[in-house]
Amino acid sequence: MKKNLVLLLSACAACFLGASCATTSSSSNVKRISAETNVDLSGYWNDTDVRIVAETLINECMNASAISSFKAANGKPPVVILGTFANKSDEHIDTSIIAKKFEIALINSGKVDFVASATERSEVREERADQQINASEETAKHVGNELGADFMLIGSVKTIVDMTEKKMTRTYYVTAEMINIENNKKLWAGEDHSIKKYITKSSTR
Repeated sequence: MKKNLVLLLSACAACFLGASCATTSSSSNVKRISAETNVDLSGYWNDTDVRIVAETLINECMNASAISSFKAANGKPPVVILGTFANKSDEHIDTSIIAKKFEIALINSGKVDFVASATERSEVREERADQQINASEETAKHVGNELGADFMLIGSVKTIVDMTEKKMTRTYYVTAEMINIENNKKLWAGEDHSIKKYITKSSTR
């Protein structure tokens, strides 16, 4: 009986050791690389595409003559609010990353002023309302003093896909524009910036 128990425990230990080794041999190998490194694994939208598109469109926007003309005519930079960057592609794309890169770059450029977006305003207004009750009269922020935006920044991402059994092209078109909130006139519109990828699928047997 004791001998059988010893054999059973030995067998269990061997199984556990084997499973442990198998797990170790199939574990992931992670290597840190520079965020600027271009890596395409699937052919779908990735961080490199975000960087290329954002840098190009932001540069166009900041150098647009319409922005400097607005400042010259009104004695102040235009006040901008961030609208929607719509994903009209055939895949999941977090367009908020592009929008936020736009906002940060334009704020830091000093060429435009930004006000809080609709989502951000809701949280700020809750805090301001709370201050009317709980903060001292000297420090509570007044209601009705929000800065109205002159323009809304919007954009979109679209795709065109062409494919055969083993080959595919994916073309991304990204646009951005600023629209006058009062009269719907467009202050600036970024040209379609396209990224085209040629993808081949290896044969499997």
